[in-house]
Amino acid sequence: MKKERSLLLFAAVLTAASITFLMGCKGEEGPAAPAAGTSFETLTTYMVENGMDIPDILSGWIIDDSTLAADRDDYYIMDVRRQGDYDNLGHIEGAVSSSPDRILMDAANSGGKTIVVASYTGLASCYAVVALRLSGYPDAKTLKWGMSSWNEVFDEWSGNIDSIADGHANWTTGATATPQEFNAPVFIANAADGPGILAERVIAMLNAGFKGIDAAAVLDAPGGYFINNYWAQADVDKYGHIAGAYRINENLSIAGGGFKNLDPGKTVVTYCWTGQTASIITAYLTVLGYDARVLEFGTNAMIYNILETKKWGGSNDHPYVTTEWDQ
Repeated sequence: MKKERSLLLFAAVLTAASITFLMGCKGEEGPAAPAAGTSFETLTTYMVENGMDIPDILSGWIIDDSTLAADRDDYYIMDVRRQGDYDNLGHIEGAVSSSPDRILMDAANSGGKTIVVASYTGLASCYAVVALRLSGYPDAKTLKWGMSSWNEVFDEWSGNIDSIADGHANWTTGATATPQEFNAPVFIANAADGPGILAERVIAMLNAGFKGIDAAAVLDAPGGYFINNYWAQADVDKYGHIAGAYRINENLSIAGGGFKNLDPGKTVVTYCWTGQTASIITAYLTVLGYDARVLEFGTNAMIYNILETKKWGGSNDHPYVTTEWDQ
């Protein structure tokens, strides 16, 4: 997972000067802190009114390798893996090399095509997709399972499946925790209007980098986190859950009020089947000002041996090219 963790840290190259350029200069002393909740309320009101609530972001956000392979020319593919791996290990023919610090600039070259973002496993690319969908590219998608699904030469999924929760003391079949309401997160924004605050928060999310956490760390000390099991109740009943986890799913939206059930005073860890939906949610929560992490590889990393569906099933055999061959 080192590649996924470090991938979005490329965004750290955004210097203070470039951030000032994108956000607007407020003087040497920096912006005055707004009243608690003001920026959050302005931001979330704008997002709901403009079709950017979490259900909107989670609509049609993923594409599988076979669909992409069949209609590759219809998409603008952005590969956000390391440049060296893109060049030497290989990439999808026609894909352009990008990175989190360039993703929004490079997207301007899409020519109106739907953007598909590819990373190693499909986790980090979800951050880029959230940034794109909140920045004028509402149809951007991530490649399901990442480049691991495209060809076995790129496979970084097989080495990350596990069943460490099976029989673990902190994996339980009891009831999930009862939701309660918390205050909204507080952050300081230079801008005062919705579009400006959103642009700042997207940059802040990219600049912070991919935020993952190892399943073992959460299983061994679940009390140190605010854990959300992003499953339907029937799935929780069938498989169980991490002890102390909440199940905030159907109403997890701004309009539905579900964000009020997340504790901004704790690290919010979301897990799902593979970690890809959880990555979308985690990136979105980061934009809203939460300290959020995705449980890497989801339950594929915890109860793989007892999962009946939504399991990593291996790579396909699609063709790929290297930079040398391109020349």
